This record gives sequence, C-alpha cells and structure tokens, in this order.
Amino acid sequence: MQFVDLKKWLPALALCVAGSMQAADGELHSTNAEQWYTLGSDYAHTRYTPADEITAENFGELEVVWEWDGASFDSVSGRSTPSLIDGTLYTVAGNKRFVVAIDPKTGDTVWSYREPVTPRAEYSMRADYGKGVAYSEVDGRGVIYIVSPGFFLTALDAKTGHPLKGFGNPVPIKGFPDTGVVDLLADLGHPYDPYEGIPLETGYITASSPPIVVNDTIVVGNSAEQGYLQARIENVPGDILAYDKATGDFKWKFNVIPRPGEYGHETWENDAWQWTGDVSSWAPLSADPANNLVFVPTNSATIDYYGGFRPGDNLFATSLIALDTRTGERAWHFQFVHHEIWNFDTPTAPLLLDIEVDGQPIPAVAQVTKQAWVYTFNRITGEPVWPIVERPVPPSIVPGEVLSPTQPHVTWPEPFDMQGITEDDLVDFTPELRAEALEVMDDYVMGGLFNPPIHSDNPEGKYAAMNCPGGSGGANIASPPVADPNSGVLYISSHKACFTLRLIPGEEADLLFPNPTGTTLAQYANSTRGATARPPRLRSSIPVWKPPYSRIVAIDMNTGEHLWQIPTGETPARIANSPALEGVDIGNTGTGNLVPMVITPNMLVYTDVAGDGTPMLYSINKDSGEIMAEIEVPARSNYGMSSWMHDGHQYIILQTGSKLTAMALPAAAPQSSGY
Repeated sequence: MQFVDLKKWLPALALCVAGSMQAADGELHSTNAEQWYTLGSDYAHTRYTPADEITAENFGELEVVWEWDGASFDSVSGRSTPSLIDGTLYTVAGNKRFVVAIDPKTGDTVWSYREPVTPRAEYSMRADYGKGVAYSEVDGRGVIYIVSPGFFLTALDAKTGHPLKGFGNPVPIKGFPDTGVVDLLADLGHPYDPYEGIPLETGYITASSPPIVVNDTIVVGNSAEQGYLQARIENVPGDILAYDKATGDFKWKFNVIPRPGEYGHETWENDAWQWTGDVSSWAPLSADPANNLVFVPTNSATIDYYGGFRPGDNLFATSLIALDTRTGERAWHFQFVHHEIWNFDTPTAPLLLDIEVDGQPIPAVAQVTKQAWVYTFNRITGEPVWPIVERPVPPSIVPGEVLSPTQPHVTWPEPFDMQGITEDDLVDFTPELRAEALEVMDDYVMGGLFNPPIHSDNPEGKYAAMNCPGGSGGANIASPPVADPNSGVLYISSHKACFTLRLIPGEEADLLFPNPTGTTLAQYANSTRGATARPPRLRSSIPVWKPPYSRIVAIDMNTGEHLWQIPTGETPARIANSPALEGVDIGNTGTGNLVPMVITPNMLVYTDVAGDGTPMLYSINKDSGEIMAEIEVPARSNYGMSSWMHDGHQYIILQTGSKLTAMALPAAAPQSSGY
C-alpha cells in the first residue's frame, strides 16, 4: 500500500491548471525556442522545443555546421546534453568533468573549468557519465551549477567560468578556489577525509546527473557503485541534499533510508537500515517550481539480485519521491518495486505533463521504467491517474532470500515492450530456429516480469533465470522519453534486452569486483563482472526472442491509449543476410538499439542506423509514426539529443561520443551570410 500526505497539499491544487505553468525560476514546459535550460530542455524533462524552422520538406538539406571535439577533455561517453542559455552552450566532459562553455554558432570553446584532482574523484565509477549542468540567476547574474565525480557542488559565473563569489566555504584541499564550492560529503553525516573521501569500508558516493535549481533551492542527487558489482552488504545511502542557490548554505537533507521514528523505517527489518546503502538518485531530477516540488526517482538498495540481508520492502528504494523544495519534507511517494533485486532501478527523469482525463484536468507526472510500464500520478497528490494494483509474484528459491509476495502492477497504459518470457515469445522465423531456441532455453528458468534470480547450485540444475525486459531492457538511460506538452503525447524508445540472473556464493563473487565497498560478505551475489550472466544466443546470432528488437511507442497520456508503434532503424545486415533466413521475409526487426529523440512542433526526430550500420537521422510524423524524411549523419547520438534556435536558425545537436555534432540548414553555417 502506498501512502500520501494529502491534508497539507490540498491547497496547492488551486495552483494547478491545464497548460504550461510559468515558474519563478524557469518554465515547466519550454516556450522559448532560444533556451534549453536543463538536460531535458525544461523542468518537466520533455525534450521538447518550440523551434520549427526545420520541416519535413527541408530536412534533407540538413548538414553538419560544426563539431565540438571533447577528446582533449578526455570525453568518451557523450552522455551530457548541453544547455543553451542566453546565447551560450554549456556542457560537461570527461572523467574530470570539465565544465565547458561553447559558442553555439561556431562550436568554439569560450571557457572551461576543471576541479582540482583528488583521490575521491579519481575512483568514481561514474566519472565520464556527467549528464549536464544546472542553471539559475543570482542577483541578475547567470550561474552554472555542477556536481563533480568527487561529490563537490560548484557554482560558476556563466559569463566567465570563474567560481561564484560568496558561494560555499573554503575546501581544505590544495588548489581548490576559496569560493564557489561546497563539499557535499560534509552534510551526509559520515566520517570522511576531505582529500580521500569516505573510506571504502563504509561506502562510496559520487554523482552523474546535475543538480536542479528550484526557485531558491539547489537539490542534489547522487549515485553509487553499480549494484551488480557488489558482494558486500555495507554502503552509504544516497540521501538527497539541498542548498541555497546564492550562498551555498545547507538547507535540508532527506534520508532515503528512513531512520528510527521516520516514515518507512519499519520496511527495513533486521536493522538493515544501519548498514545498507545506495538508494540513490542517479537519474536526473525534474521539478514543478510553481508548487515547490522536486521529483526524485531512486535506484535499488545495496547489491543487485540478492537482498537476503535486508528483509522488508526497503523504502525508499526504487521509488518516486515528491519533496517540498523549501523544507525537504515528503509530499508523497510511490514504490515501484518492493524489496528490489532485479536491477529495476529507475533510469530516466520523471516527465511532467498537464493532461485531461475523462474531462478532468490533471497535473501529471509520468515515470517510464525498465519494466516497460508508464507509472502515472497526479503530481500534487500522488494519486495514480489509472489504477496500480498489487498482484502475487513468485517466491525465491535462493537460501536466505525473502521476496515481497506481491508487486505493484500498472493497469493502464498497457506495457510498451515485452514483460516476461515464455515459449510463445521465442523466435519462430523457421521451425529450425524455433527448435534451436527451445533447446537453448532449456538451460534457463523462464517466467514473468518478476521472475526471481536463481543460485548456481539450484536443485533443477538450471544455469540462470531469464528476466525480461531485464536491467538493460525496456526504457533506459540511453534513451530518455520525450513528450509534446501541447498534445500530451508521450514517445518512448525501448528495446528487448533480457538479463540472465545467476548467483554464486558471496566469497566467490567478491573476488570478481575490484575496490569493493563494505566489509561483510553477502550470502550470495552476482556471478559475473558485468551486469548479467552469459546471455542465451543462437548459432546464427539471431536473437532468441521475436522482434521487434527495438521500437518507439507513442502514447496519448490523456487517454492512455497506444497511438502507434514503429521499429527503429533497419534490420541489421547480420540478421537480414543470415543463411538461416534465406528466402524468409522477416520485415523490419529494428536494430535493437535504444534511440535518442527530440520533439518539435513539426516532427519527432530520432537517430539510429541503417541495416549496413550507416548512422541515420529520421524525421517522423508525430501522429502516425510514418517516416517523413531521413538523412545520413556522421555518427549516432549516444544518449540524448537537443534542438533550439540561435541567431534565427534551428540546430539539432547530436551527442556523438567525445563530440557534439551540430546539424542545421546551410544558412546557419558560421561562414554563411545568414550570420
């Protein structure tokens, strides 16, 4: 059962009306084509732009007008979506998370800032995964905020890149500026060394997403070691921190693992709250500034795939939490998975829309998940827009593991991708391939969405349990959903990527993971260095399950109806040309890739590859899913995509590994007379 604090929040309902709401420190939904404030464009994370110069008719004329190469900043992943603010593009790059200002017309670097090197930053497993920056104004001056791998909050003058005077306190580390920095570890409540950080025996905390500034408050999320690389039960919780945007003064902390006397404490049995950690918000935050609410999606508690040492539902793991930005008090929450062990952490920012359901305007927040569900709530009250019901799920056969007997199930909208796997889901292009798939799957325990992991010495002698869509399936980090705030239509990229869950004794697993956090070995842990054990495959390299392997689904959030579904990209050549499929028409299977997207008044834009691997950019009809135009581009975008107007022209920015690639019409080129 989920609990909502309604009494003190009912007055806020008067503030909520259908349509975009102006916020004191930014816009819920983007209305200015010349600004892209957050990594998701706006506070609602719609990745929508009002820019409309690019149409289906001129899409084929797009060309590369500049490239910014972050190789000199050691950038690799390309996960940061730049923000365009007042005519300057801001991003972060590389393991040291340089902050970089870029001229949006030429791609030239304007300034850069680097935090001094510390061991606590060098260790960060999320170092090159910085997703962007935050922005606000202090006394009329633009300020860029970032959280570094070492877990420092830095405020920089947006024009100069200099640390903001009067912000924070001096950090007792050689080379740090006297102002502009807050050491976030100081407010977590754990013993630490400013230079070395928290001892690994206690735990580790870092960050990949930027903070978010809501009115006068900076709200800071965090991240920890991936749960599939853990075999010890101790870690620190990823408590949510808040600071004054002008001074950097500490304002409040929200305990994501409730302490004695706090709401939800009873969901941690066996006193596991004392040593268990993680439960961080590595996915980006979104906010409703007009109602002083920030929406925090959380990940799982310590150790993926085994939680026998932390019995109970484990609030606030794998949840969506709405916090009052002024006080840090919980307005409401919803836990997506009780006692989470499947790596079903919440991978994308919550998305805010004003919708109309059965004639009633609803200020909504929608969370898209790996489970291939869209959980939809009234963002003020936390009430589900459509019923979410508890249904029985299988128990675990692993010694010491006690799973929740039920899990929340979304009844509407329908799932946007596969959930669970049975014989009916296996490839059937030919009788021979179906027979091979059945043979391969005989080593695995198939089941539903909450099919539990098994251990290596299980009585049935199976290799692993199949979990679909799995920790990398459904919607995920590399493909944030997008939405049109005018129509209320949500567009979701997803793919089929089942995990095979196999546990081994903790003392064996511990040998696989370098620099472990904690001291006490769990009874069981993940059997591989990666996110999952050996996946099943056919000799022909054809996936064991039916296509489409990747798709975009459009959902009208006013009705919950699926409007259309299309495969992304084209069938890979290795599949289309497989001798096992000679003479068989399999249609377009989709590439299997998660695809970055952006939405404009004219179209949905996404990037994937053709069958031969050629990177492509597609213009899609928002109403039908039909391809209106397509062009070849230098490379696929790795994580996100953005679009905005500058100097009278619309740009589409691709995050292409270490580079940013700016696509625009020829008149936007720096040497063009259109300047």
